[in-house]
This record gives sequence, C-alpha cells and structure tokens, in this order.
Amino acid sequence: MSLTKITVKIDIEASLEKVWECFTEPEHIMAWNNASPDWHTPRAENDLRVGGTFNYRMEAKDGSAGFDFGGTYDEVAPYARIAYTIGDGRKVSVVFAAEGGKTRIVETFEAETVNPIELQKNGWQSILDNLKTYVESGAKH
Repeated sequence: MSLTKITVKIDIEASLEKVWECFTEPEHIMAWNNASPDWHTPRAENDLRVGGTFNYRMEAKDGSAGFDFGGTYDEVAPYARIAYTIGDGRKVSVVFAAEGGKTRIVETFEAETVNPIELQKNGWQSILDNLKTYVESGAKH
C-alpha cells in the first residue's frame, strides 16, 4: 500500500544560509518547532549527516500531552535538500532554494493513517509558518 504524499511550502524573506541554519540547529529548532502557540519543543537533538539521527520532544505547554518526533537522515545536501525516514518508516523530503532574496522550502511527507490528511497538512504548514515568523523576526545567527 502506498502512502498519500502531502506537500507544504513557504517563502521566507531571508538568505538560504540563515534559513538552513534556523531549520537545522537545535537551539533554533526549539524556538519555532510547534504547530500552535500552546505547544513547544523543550528539547532538540540533531546529527545532520547521512545515517545521523534527530529527535525533537514536542509537548503541550500545560504538560497534558507530548511526543518525540525523530528519524534518520537518508540524504543531506547542504543548502539544497534533506531527506529522512521518520521513526514509523514514513519518508520526508525537504528542498531549499534561494529565489530573489527569499528562500523557498518545499516539504513533502508521507501521510500517516490516523489523522485526516487536511489536519496533517495544516499541522506541518503551521510549523513552517512559525519558522518563517521566527526567521523574519530576527533570529540570531
């Protein structure tokens, strides 16, 4: 059975280098990696290399829920593409491109089968929206 693929994208008013750094470095990831204001990422570990792993702890700020989001890198092309396999076996690819002073991120992931497609798409898009806000509001680098 092939899984449905979902694509989300965003244009960020910042250099490719700055966006890459904010997307991949744990201290930045903890600042933007949540789908809604009542959630946060209190811990992030990232070994950005083929065969390396990442693990982000995502939790409700009130402590009512939380989960680990992690996986293993299949491809790392600096400033261009990241591909990884999530812990449950689903595949994700993230493509970065500089376009006229902006950086475009296009993220494609295999949907899971528990939550509706639209909910998954909206959640992943919200996280990218938070990245955009974080980078454009002057993330230190």
